[in-house]
Parts: sequence; structure tokens; C-alpha cells
Amino acid sequence: MGFGKALANITDDPRVNLPASEILRIREDLDYYADVFDNIKFFNTLNQQKSRKPSTLSITHQAARKLASVIFNEQVTVSVADEPIDDFVNQVLADNLFNLKYEEYLETAIATGGFAIRPYVDNNEVKLAWVRADQFVPLQSNTNDIQSAVIVNRTTRSENNKMVWYSLLEFHEFDGLNTETITNELYRSEDVGEIGQQVNLTTLNNYANLPEQVVISDIVRPTFAYFKTPGKNNKSIESPLGIGIVENNKNVINAINTAQDQFYREVKLGKRRIAIDGSLMKPQAEHSGDDMSGAPVFDPDDDVFMQVGKTRDGKPIIEDLTNDIRVNQYSDALQLFIREFENNIGLSQGTLSTDATKSTKTATEVVSDNSDTYRTRSSYITQVEKQIKELIISIVQLATKSELFDNGKAPLTIDLVNQPLDINLHFDDGVFVDKDKQLEEDLKVAMAGFMPKKQFLKRNYGLSDDDADDWLKELQAEAPDNDNMTSQQANLLGGNDGGDDE
Repeated sequence: MGFGKALANITDDPRVNLPASEILRIREDLDYYADVFDNIKFFNTLNQQKSRKPSTLSITHQAARKLASVIFNEQVTVSVADEPIDDFVNQVLADNLFNLKYEEYLETAIATGGFAIRPYVDNNEVKLAWVRADQFVPLQSNTNDIQSAVIVNRTTRSENNKMVWYSLLEFHEFDGLNTETITNELYRSEDVGEIGQQVNLTTLNNYANLPEQVVISDIVRPTFAYFKTPGKNNKSIESPLGIGIVENNKNVINAINTAQDQFYREVKLGKRRIAIDGSLMKPQAEHSGDDMSGAPVFDPDDDVFMQVGKTRDGKPIIEDLTNDIRVNQYSDALQLFIREFENNIGLSQGTLSTDATKSTKTATEVVSDNSDTYRTRSSYITQVEKQIKELIISIVQLATKSELFDNGKAPLTIDLVNQPLDINLHFDDGVFVDKDKQLEEDLKVAMAGFMPKKQFLKRNYGLSDDDADDWLKELQAEAPDNDNMTSQQANLLGGNDGGDDE
């Protein structure tokens, strides 16, 4: 494998075709998502330089969380037309907590531009590895699709009281036809900012049994599925990676954090302050009969009074120095910047900003107000569907490879070249659709005979094809006598398509 090869950065490998600026961009996007910013330096009243942590609003995380929750949630269902494959796929997804994990990683992808999922076989089971944007680096590819990539997994270990970083590089190279070559390389570094020197896989027990190279043949696509945020990567036109909500909004995010930080400081430093003559703090007379000197003094924890040392016109100074806190000014500025951020990332006004009237609006009004968010969601869902469908194909094609299973038995048998999968995804639109209004309108259309009963159940109750069929069978069994029903009502309940029974 050519041990002795050293890499300062992942982009130093000749197989990688990505500007180093893209790696730096993603790392900085993650800092914004994690709300990690440099300390603020300032000079205090005594002209001493100090530093402090900024008070921020974590607006990137809020926006990514909001978008992820309306794009994908636990109500999403996946179905494959072939029943044995459908059962196998949904079992794999359930075992890997797919719905829960997908929403989590989608959140980071919205901030950074993308993420990948890689199915693999372990102990005769198909598992899913989740790959963040900072762990996924394309190899030779075009701007439309990524068919080859390197996945970076970093671990740390203490050696001789020194922290050492190990990087496992998984090179996935798909030939564009039917073969993928997976090459595993391990690197060791004493510098967190470098990949380091290549070492043997047996250096770490975790990778001792990992083969240096695996070739998977007779497949239709790579073994990983990549999600790319919608829209063009305008920071690196030729890059196949997506671009998150941070990159084109750093200025407005910084403005939001600046307004929040200054408002917090004004509140913190805006406590009541009263300037008094320093002589008022000094003892003036002795207590009779004891050794205690002076009048009663202030509580040592009292920080309201500030002694200034001199009198004014022979009279002790007592002056209130407290200033009013500019709540309205800061609030207006903050909401202005947040609304600008909402507009830039495609969220409806009031999603993150304050809208006092929103709680009193009807469902129809809320749906109308969410139109911008709905259009943005639709763009994301197109990419989500693409990734999940590609993931299912990757899962199925791995499940047909008997050589990947210890018992030599593949769970599935299918020719994906000649038998492409029919995959359907159902997303819950409850946030954007007035469900009561939809049910009312669909019921009228269904009873008039212009909507299939199955579609009525799927649209209004989120049922899969199989569940809708089961409902219809049960309805037919439970309502054999429909003498008192119109033909439209009988049809809706799964009765005969003819007229009323005699």
C-alpha cells in the first residue's frame, strides 16, 4: 500500500478533486452551527485589555432545526412495491433508527451543505453509517452527481502521555458501470490539523480485521448515498458539494449576534448605580462604651453605591447614574436582522422572528403565512427523496451479495439492472395543509366518485398502499349490508360499484 506516504490535508491526495477552500468552508460552517465564535476583546474603564465570551442567539442552529423538522419527521414512510424487499428494507431502517437519525443529520446538512449515508454489512446485518459534511470528500466527479468519494473517520488515543490522532480514509471508487473498489488507509498524526503518516491498519485494534481493499461487483450504483442542499454552490462553481444556509449569510448572522451581545451587555451593565461622596463611607464618631468606630456601614455585597471622593459646593454628592436600557431599539434591530435572515434562507416571516399576531390566526391563515417555508421545503424534499431512494437501492444491492455475509447466504435475490425498484415515499404535510379543510373537500370529491377510495385514505390518513388495502378489506367485511346507503357512500366504504341493493 506504499506505507510512508504522508498527507498534511486530505486534498493533498492526488485522487481528491476538490479545492481546499471547500474543506475550510465546511469547518467554518460547523462553527456557526455549534455557535463557536472567538472571544471579544475590549478595553475596560481602567484602559486594561480584557476578553469575554460573546452572548449569541444560536440562530444557525434554530434555523436548521426548524427546517429539518418541517422537511422530515417520524411520520415519513417508505415503501417498495416488492413485498419481501419492502419488509427487509423497512426492518433495516427500523433497526438503525432511521427516522430519528435522519432528521438529526439533515439538520447539520442544512447548515453545512450535505451529508452521506453508507450501508455496510456487519455480523450478517445491514447497518448504516452516517457521514457528516466534514467527513465526506468527493473524488473524481461532476457537478451533478458524486459517484466516488473518500470518507474520513478520526479517532484519538493517548500514547506516551501525548494525544495522537488517527484518520481512517475509506476510498470508494465506482467505475460508473457496475464495480466499486473500497480502499482502506490509516494515518497517524500528532498534529490535530494534519492527516499524518500512513501506518498499517493493524496499528489500531478497531481496524485490525479490516481488509485493505474490497471489490464489489455487479452493482448499479455506489454503496453510499449523498444528500446535497438545493441550489447552486456559488462559492465554488465546479464543486459537487452543496452549500448550507451559513455561507451566504455570515454577515447577517454576525449582525444578529452583535445586536444580541450588545443588548445582553447593556442589561448586565445597566444595573442601578448611585454616586456618593466617599466621606459618607468613612466612620465619623465612636460608639460610646465600646471599641467599634463609626456609623453603620453598607452591606459588603452592596454594589449600587459608588464612592467618588469629593463633595460638590461643600455638600456630599448623591447622584443616580443609572441609564435606561434601550429595550425597544435593540429589539427592533434584532428582529430586523432575523427577518432578513429568514428571507435569505427561504423561511416565512415570523418563523424565527417575533410575530405577536401568529397565535391568534386560523389554520388557513397559518398555512398561507407558511407559503415561503413550504416552497423551500419542497426544494429540500426533492433532494431528500433522491438520497433515500438511492440509499434503498444501495441497501438492496448489498443484501444480494452472499460474499459479504458470514453464513454465505444473501437475504435478497433480485436483478436490479433488469428489475429496478419501485420506491415510494410519503411525507406528512400537516404543518402546511389545513387538514380539516382537506378532509372536507376530499370527502366531497370521493363521494361524488371522482377520487379513488384508496387515494382518499392515503391523502388524509397517511396510509401506505398496503395499509390502505387492509382498511378497504376491513370496511368491506364490516359493512355487508348497505341498503340504507347511497351508491356513493357504499363505494366510499368499499362496497359494490353498482347501484343500491334491492
